[in-house]
Amino acid sequence: MQRQRSILSFFQKPSPTPACQGSGSGEAAEGGGSQRFPMKKMECEGDVSMLSADRAVTISPDEVRGTDTPPEKVPRRVLSSGVTAGEAAGGASSLFSSIMHKFVKVDDRESAGDRCRAADVSSDVSSVSLKANGLQECRPNNGQPLERDPVFSFSETADGRSVGDTSVDDDVLGPETPGMRPILPRLKRVQEDRLMFGDNERSLVASNKRLKLLQDPICEEKGKGNDVDGGSKFEWLDSSRIKDANGRRPNDPLYDKKTLYIPPDTLQKMSASQKQYWSVKSQYMDVVLFFKVGKFYELYELDAEIGHNELDWKMTVSGVGKCRQVGISESGIDDAIQKLVARGYKVGRMEQLETSEQAKARGANSIIPRKLVQVVTPSTASEGNIGPDAVHLLAIKEVQVGIENSSTVYGFAFVDCAALRFWVGTISDDASCTALGALLMQVSPKEVVYESKGLSREAQKALRKYTLTGSTAVQLTPVLQITDNMDACEVKNMIQTNSYFRGSSESWNCVLDGLTNCDIALTALRRLISHLSRLKLEDVLKNGDILPYQVYRSCLRMDGQTMVNLEIFNNNFDGGLSGTLYKYLDNCVTPTGKRLLRRWICHPLKDVGSIKNRLDVVEEFLSNSEIMKVSGQYLQKIPDLERLLGRIKASVQSTASLLPALLGKKMLKQWLKAFGRLVKGLRSGMDLLLLLQKESHLTSLLCKVCKLPELVGKDGLELFLSQFEAAIDSDFPNYQNQDMTEENAETLAILIELLIERAAQWSEVIHALSCIDVLRSFAVTATLSVGSMAKPVIFPESKSTSHDQDRKGPILKIRGLWHPFAVAADGQLPVPNDILLGEDRCSSRHPCSLLLTGPNMGGKSTLLRATCLAVILAQLGCYVPCETCELSLVDTIFTRLGATDRIMTGESTFLIECTETASVLQNATQDSLVILDELGRGTSTFDGYAIAYSVFRHLVEKVQCRLLFATHYHPLTKEFSSHPRVTLQHMACAFRSRTGHQSSSSDQELVFLYRLTEGPCPESYGLQVALMAGIPDRVVETASEAARAMKRLVGENFRTSEQRSEFSSLHEEWLKMLVGISRIEEDAIEEEDLYVTLLCLWHELKLSCRSHSS
Repeated sequence: MQRQRSILSFFQKPSPTPACQGSGSGEAAEGGGSQRFPMKKMECEGDVSMLSADRAVTISPDEVRGTDTPPEKVPRRVLSSGVTAGEAAGGASSLFSSIMHKFVKVDDRESAGDRCRAADVSSDVSSVSLKANGLQECRPNNGQPLERDPVFSFSETADGRSVGDTSVDDDVLGPETPGMRPILPRLKRVQEDRLMFGDNERSLVASNKRLKLLQDPICEEKGKGNDVDGGSKFEWLDSSRIKDANGRRPNDPLYDKKTLYIPPDTLQKMSASQKQYWSVKSQYMDVVLFFKVGKFYELYELDAEIGHNELDWKMTVSGVGKCRQVGISESGIDDAIQKLVARGYKVGRMEQLETSEQAKARGANSIIPRKLVQVVTPSTASEGNIGPDAVHLLAIKEVQVGIENSSTVYGFAFVDCAALRFWVGTISDDASCTALGALLMQVSPKEVVYESKGLSREAQKALRKYTLTGSTAVQLTPVLQITDNMDACEVKNMIQTNSYFRGSSESWNCVLDGLTNCDIALTALRRLISHLSRLKLEDVLKNGDILPYQVYRSCLRMDGQTMVNLEIFNNNFDGGLSGTLYKYLDNCVTPTGKRLLRRWICHPLKDVGSIKNRLDVVEEFLSNSEIMKVSGQYLQKIPDLERLLGRIKASVQSTASLLPALLGKKMLKQWLKAFGRLVKGLRSGMDLLLLLQKESHLTSLLCKVCKLPELVGKDGLELFLSQFEAAIDSDFPNYQNQDMTEENAETLAILIELLIERAAQWSEVIHALSCIDVLRSFAVTATLSVGSMAKPVIFPESKSTSHDQDRKGPILKIRGLWHPFAVAADGQLPVPNDILLGEDRCSSRHPCSLLLTGPNMGGKSTLLRATCLAVILAQLGCYVPCETCELSLVDTIFTRLGATDRIMTGESTFLIECTETASVLQNATQDSLVILDELGRGTSTFDGYAIAYSVFRHLVEKVQCRLLFATHYHPLTKEFSSHPRVTLQHMACAFRSRTGHQSSSSDQELVFLYRLTEGPCPESYGLQVALMAGIPDRVVETASEAARAMKRLVGENFRTSEQRSEFSSLHEEWLKMLVGISRIEEDAIEEEDLYVTLLCLWHELKLSCRSHSS
């Protein structure tokens, strides 16, 4: 019926009285709906048109108020575009002929938005007045160009001028959100229209009235000056005039893209609903803002374009102030918001705080109040299909504390709104930004908030680098610098005054006081609080739990680049999870377990006792497969308890009581459902814990890993939980979909308060269940492995006593190591290899450094990555893919793998090599594990060799860490062949004939054996690999001849290396020391010191001889 009345209103004859009413969406409660013309008998004579939203008609300002339903839509044109003007206008003998031109069929290439915008041209060329006989007449405004009024209303101005359109470009400068980007398909359609119709006629269809307007020379001249391309008609939205709220233009460094300047006189002339909308929108230009009108939600102007392009909604010219709009009924708003948020938009909702009936009760002309009640962003979403991964919003602050050494401190604060948890902390870093990279990889934020002028160039590069590693884009939000700088005490007072973090498990004062560089951390926290307040998330701030966060908290350190190189969370192919350590270990059943697994991978343990405790639980699961199976069945019944508890905590003293009744009831219904699911989920978890308590040995092992609260007894949680189950069954039997009344809403509030009283204990239960899930996942990983898995033996970090002979150095001894992800498609395992570095606790001492050579594609990089992954798995408390594994604790893993550049950050391949290597040389210790792959290949041969030589020698002789160094610089094997701290090995290969019998060398095919073999590889066989890659034989033959010629020429430069196979660089140092001692005068050094020096030298030579003889 509504649609029928809409169509009938189109045919109605306009009233001759000047007080005729339009279909504007105003705010007066009177009528409760859109004003329509009174129905009259249709007259057949003349040209009858609909009052479109962009016509300049006489409308009283009071008559656009009080609309609670969406305005009428423009009827669809259905006839062929081939209807001529003469056919449309000639002969007013029939009703059909008089209105036929109004239903001209639009060309298929026009979109719905183009059809709507085609009707806007008449407002650009003339004003329209209503005649007493019901016909509309074109007036050229006395030959003068029509003056424009920027008011967002289409009533006449005080001096009688008509309001016109103002066309602007589509690419309006504004916030850098997905909706602000240029819309190329739409621009393409505009260009096509120009080719079809010309500059003045591109949006005109065959219409009798429009043809007459085009024939008018004055209107034609005006049409040339108004290039309507479907953009906004408001001058203050034009890209050439747009300003922020402070009047700054986009070229101003302090320009705020989140705000919009609207001229005060324009704002004053707006209707009540227009003021409501634009007063909020001007402060939230980065937000897609839904405006509630009756039972519909509408988007206007720039936001309407987003709805049209992203959700394929039909755009009309109507709504608040007769502007471009799209809309949806209130039943579909939640789905629409989720779709827009999933595509990276921030979405807000302006709600009506009362109904039209309530407004009428206050007075006939009462305004329906509206308020921005919700802003949902990709980084703060807590409902819908957000997945099991934590959703983090990060705020960061950079402060330079050392000019000479480029020392930098970063204060940071981040939040998981779904779990209602905040973290705050600081990190110290250098120009390489490795610690900042580790923070970004660990937190994996959806959005990063930072001061636009407060980050150094290096930090901005790190942001772009480490936020582009995943499969989804991270939103970077630069904000203006805070002018009123608060010190630490003022920030704390602000937190105290607003009652923030009252849900914290420990005093937030204690958390903040325990931070290093507390002032910097509080600055970042204040920025985060300000951002959340703007998004209307006061409930999150008030009920959130704040915790300290340490990037390297007594754990195996891995910087951001190491996580990227080892593909810990994202692969280097498409940024997905396939082929990553996280994917390999993720056999978790619960969402909380998956999130805990990620946190554990970010912080492998560095305590022997803690590692053994985890390994013991995993071993117990492996030895008792029935317990592992049953626990998995219980875990499958458990929902996301962490987020459910967070949602329930957020409902305590929530601002939802201030929402309108309809929205408030909806929130209560959601809280009831969350409360019921939380209670039922806790029951499943409690049953699992009670079951495991019957296994006394397993329970005692679990208590060493996580804290288990008291479950049974008078004060036990089991009895306490059963009371909530009884309340749910009696008062809310249909809690999944039960309507709320005032009585049961009060009951729910009491139950929630009682449950939250033990929130800390419930959190302990949830953490214990998550630990069980992760440790069970480790056991499942070992069970499902296609190769051998071993429980690692962990030794403490290397220790030195006062006597060198008692010195225990680092060790890494792995037998039968294979890469856990490098399993072939047919299930065939990689070739296992043995790694032995450092001092064997049971036998002789071995070198700590491995110089690895071998052919291209021979498996060198795979072996290096497998070694690192084995160390990480061992210190996680997981079984290792090998036959046996012994290692002393590793404090840091450094990697320099692959050859990549980062064009977007202005970094070349060689610069990246040197940057990563510099971090190794500056931070590596004796207990570190260093992996260097083909260092120096990004520059010339001689420069690259020189850098590789010097770096390798420094790590071998000065740092003395566990080192795997893969290279194609074969002269290095000659330089270090006799070095007592270096072992030479290579990845084996062989040749076989392609024809099956002995033939020339060109007929030999290179076969990779992927087996680690003693000694150096004679060459890298790059030409054979080139043939395998498909390079033509003729080209390879030419390359072979060139290679032989270069070997003869270049060989002279390395002739000394050939002669030094039995004389290493360390021997050189010993010789220099002896020569230096011989030159010392007798009185220049005490005899005792001289003897000590010679004794040390003798001892070192003795150890070297022993290692060679063994």
